[in-house]
Amino acid sequence: MDRQSRPSKVKNKNPAPIQITAEQILLEAKERQEQVPKVPKQKITDKEELDDYRLKKRKTFEDVIRRNKGAINKWLQYASWEESQNEMERARSVYERALDIEHRNTSLWTKYAEMEIRHKNINHARNIYDRAVAILPRIDQFWYKYTYMEEMLGNVAGARQVFERWMDWEPTEDAWLAYIKFEKRYHENDRVRSIYERFISLNQHSKNWIKYSKFEEQNHEIERARAIYEQCLATLDEEDIDQHLYISFAKFETRLKEYDRARVIYKYALDHLPKDKTKNLYKEYTQFEKQFGQKDGIEDVILQKRRIKYEEEVENNPNNYDSWIDYIKLEETTNDKEKIREVYERAVGQTPPVNEKRLWQRYIYLWIFYAIWEEQETKDIERAEQIYEKCLSIIPHKTFTFAKIWLLYAKFLIRRFEVGKMRKLLGRAIGLCPKEKLFKGYIEIELKLREFDNARKLYQKYLEWNPGNCYAWIKYGELEIMLGDNELAEGIFEIAVNQPVLDMPEVLWKAYIDFEVNEREWDKARELYKRLLSRTDHVKVWISYANFEASIDDEDIDSVGNARKVFQQGYDNLKKSNLKEERVVLLESWKEFETEKGDEEHLKKVEQMMPKIVKKRRRIEDETGGDQVTWEEYLDYIFPDEEKEKPVFKLLSMAHAWKQKMEEAKSNEDGKKKDDEKEKGPKNDDNDDDDDDDDDDE
Repeated sequence: MDRQSRPSKVKNKNPAPIQITAEQILLEAKERQEQVPKVPKQKITDKEELDDYRLKKRKTFEDVIRRNKGAINKWLQYASWEESQNEMERARSVYERALDIEHRNTSLWTKYAEMEIRHKNINHARNIYDRAVAILPRIDQFWYKYTYMEEMLGNVAGARQVFERWMDWEPTEDAWLAYIKFEKRYHENDRVRSIYERFISLNQHSKNWIKYSKFEEQNHEIERARAIYEQCLATLDEEDIDQHLYISFAKFETRLKEYDRARVIYKYALDHLPKDKTKNLYKEYTQFEKQFGQKDGIEDVILQKRRIKYEEEVENNPNNYDSWIDYIKLEETTNDKEKIREVYERAVGQTPPVNEKRLWQRYIYLWIFYAIWEEQETKDIERAEQIYEKCLSIIPHKTFTFAKIWLLYAKFLIRRFEVGKMRKLLGRAIGLCPKEKLFKGYIEIELKLREFDNARKLYQKYLEWNPGNCYAWIKYGELEIMLGDNELAEGIFEIAVNQPVLDMPEVLWKAYIDFEVNEREWDKARELYKRLLSRTDHVKVWISYANFEASIDDEDIDSVGNARKVFQQGYDNLKKSNLKEERVVLLESWKEFETEKGDEEHLKKVEQMMPKIVKKRRRIEDETGGDQVTWEEYLDYIFPDEEKEKPVFKLLSMAHAWKQKMEEAKSNEDGKKKDDEKEKGPKNDDNDDDDDDDDDDE
């Protein structure tokens, strides 16, 4: 492919002497635009030409539809053209064919019905709308047009019948309000009340009750309107009641000059609604007291406002759980149980917005403090249990969980002597969200209850869930050791060390070896060390092996000699692996051992094996790929046995010594030459003087 030429860069960016506006560009483009020749109008003079024209037009439409049957706009154009030709049967046929292909298209049904209405075919239009609402009952547009058509025709009973069919489908709020407005237009108040009752039974929202009450108030049915408000407050839950309902109720009583009633409503709302949902309510109450209240009422409002200011911190940041905890502690000093419980409920209602554990950690403490307060202060055990259950239902256990809340709930059940329920709870926790802390806590509880068989089962489940957990294997083995079943403990340790993946294998091997040492099974412990060294060549393992051999207090065993052999074997293996620092660590430990338990001969031998520390330089390549080369100094260890084994190193050291001797000899020769020159210098001067004297004599 040819490479496209790149656009040339503008070098001179100064403004041109003649400026051209966008308007001029558009005018020039329009002037230069070529005019497309118009299609001449065709005049039809007789029926044959008309039939020929219709045949060609229909053939064109049919070809387009045959190529793309899903193009609904082409079907609509086809039907519209047939309608323009007064071919109603053909237009209906086109619409029916289109509906066979796409019966869910609302435009098809709407255009079809509108065509029949334009030609005053009302029954046809009714049939179309009936079919439409039967096939697509959730499309409100069909119902609106159907009822509007019936009402425009004066068929009120038919429109009402359509509305009733529509309401059987329990539509949206707008549909019910449209039905209510329809009945209001014909002053059918009893029917309106009936519709409101059905509507509210399905949509129990406070604003719907308010609309119902205002309808009764407009019809001067004051008692009915008040009864509706009272029924609403009695029917709805406290969570569903908002401040707008109380404000509307209070304003209703204010319009009737029932100021005491209005004041009671405001105070009741302020006491029962959460503080973060009463902002507008406080404004309305303040305005009400300023207009119709006394001095005491105004002071009460100001006091409530000050309490709001105290809560501003938690309102500005509802997820600041430290602020909630401080607020709860303050309320606990008042000993007002209802108020404390209210603050707790508000606090625990502020669920973290994201399922991230770091955001939930402080939130969970609210539930914990709440449950402990209910158990210890109010002595309401049933409520405390409900709090634990509700807390566990809120936590997204599939994402993360909190072992603390499970274990606290379990201990709460133990205090109630419900051990069976406690086991079911922790079993559910392990099945739902297994976690290491859960297993540890559950096992600890069973051990305190002296249920060792249950503890064994839990250890088995623990290890099935995480077979690489060395802590679990060790604790399981220690449990069997405590119960005196050493064979089973040894089997557990053996299975553990044969696991393919372990998180802390060194701890597990140490526990296994310590177990055998405590049982004075020296051969088994020695075999374990050998197995461990076949897997790893770590210097600490060699040191531990040697210390083990040295610690054997059996008279038949040369413990010191065996320890020396282990040290020597470890030194040789580390030497083969070229691990210099590890060899130094081993020699230090060996030296320590010889100082404590050995003799001077072996101690001197070990000291002779200690390396020399020398400084060396090495080249560091530039990581960025540049030519710059840097050198760094480092410490290296030179072992005496390596010097003997490396003749090249010995040769280099001898060459270095010879070079130093040659430099010293050369410096001595230079010194002698200088001394000779100093001695010869005065003699030459005397000879010159003698020559001068000879010249004078001549």
